[in-house]
Amino acid sequence: MSPASPAPAFRLSPLLGAYLCCTMAMMAFVALIGPIARQLGLPAWQAGTVVSVAGVLWMLLSRPWGALSDRRGRRPVLLSGLAGFTLAYWGLCAFLIACLQGGVAPLWVFAGLLLTRGLAGAFFAAVPTTGQALVADHFPVGRRTGAMASLGAANAVGVVLGPALAALLARQGLWLPLLATTVLPVLALALVWRLPRGGPARTGDAAPILPLTDRRLRRPMMVAFLAMGAVSVAQITVGFFAIDRLQLSPEAAARAAGLALTVVGVALILAQLLVRRLGWPPAPLIRAGLLVAAAGFALVALSHDRATLMAGFFVAGAGMGWVFPAFAALAANAVGPSEQGAAAGSVGAAQGLGIVLGPLAGSLFYEIAPGVPYAVAATALVITALWPTPARTAQAA
Repeated sequence: MSPASPAPAFRLSPLLGAYLCCTMAMMAFVALIGPIARQLGLPAWQAGTVVSVAGVLWMLLSRPWGALSDRRGRRPVLLSGLAGFTLAYWGLCAFLIACLQGGVAPLWVFAGLLLTRGLAGAFFAAVPTTGQALVADHFPVGRRTGAMASLGAANAVGVVLGPALAALLARQGLWLPLLATTVLPVLALALVWRLPRGGPARTGDAAPILPLTDRRLRRPMMVAFLAMGAVSVAQITVGFFAIDRLQLSPEAAARAAGLALTVVGVALILAQLLVRRLGWPPAPLIRAGLLVAAAGFALVALSHDRATLMAGFFVAGAGMGWVFPAFAALAANAVGPSEQGAAAGSVGAAQGLGIVLGPLAGSLFYEIAPGVPYAVAATALVITALWPTPARTAQAA
């Protein structure tokens, strides 16, 4: 059977469940990082750096994870990545809970978060990269955007439930959501274990090296970088924004940040369900989604109350719900069966770079004024949407 043909024995649901669990864990932490940083005495730039270190390792390791899955198979690589992510996330939460009990100097808090968050990002890099390659293995070109949208919808459910859980449990203290979410990576590992063994044949030999600068991947990589950068800007600044612009206490800011990210998740779910019905090719979806997301970020930049903040995050999330499955499908459609893991890894590396630079840039722009990071993100998305699509990329779409 060709790797690009549908495999009757393959069921997408275990992978969707694993995506959901991992995203819940990651987004619960993101919703809490602003208030936790304030309580532990960390400045905004250190919180941004903690988020960025995971992106650095995601950027560096996405391509190796993807190439390894081309040689060794998707399931073994997914299991290895999830096992490492589980241990690293446990370490991250245990360290933070200990710090919240008091008596730890901010410098040691910062160093410990860099280590544990970095390890979590290093192993998590295997999950989206290998998962997208697995979808490309089992779905033909005409169905890949819809399948990628299913992954995105599962991810979006996690975006909804993770911050919602954090907001609910934060009423009892910032430590409780950290403790509760440690079970989620274990559930993800158990779900991936249920994936069928075998799949497309792997030779175990070194696959042809796919250059990072491959022309076929330039457009999806650029969109992936900017989209993830804009999202990470919003994630790292929303907690501070709620404190400084909306004048909320740290606990109330944690709840507002969690609600804002929950609203994003709802918008992502609805948008990606619509993607499956529309059946549009990737390139038009990218252009439309970027413009809608830019409008949402602009609205956030102008907001001075909770209602406007939530509306802006909803619009931005709806636009990103079109963009994320579209650039993943655009990359998968541009390469051959033996290059799917490496192509997904290249796009993952671009996303990782967005996670690296987004929080750092967002933290720096935030020092100018709370609305500036969102205005910059909106401008970058509009420029990317209006940039002409190369003819080669348009044909691949």
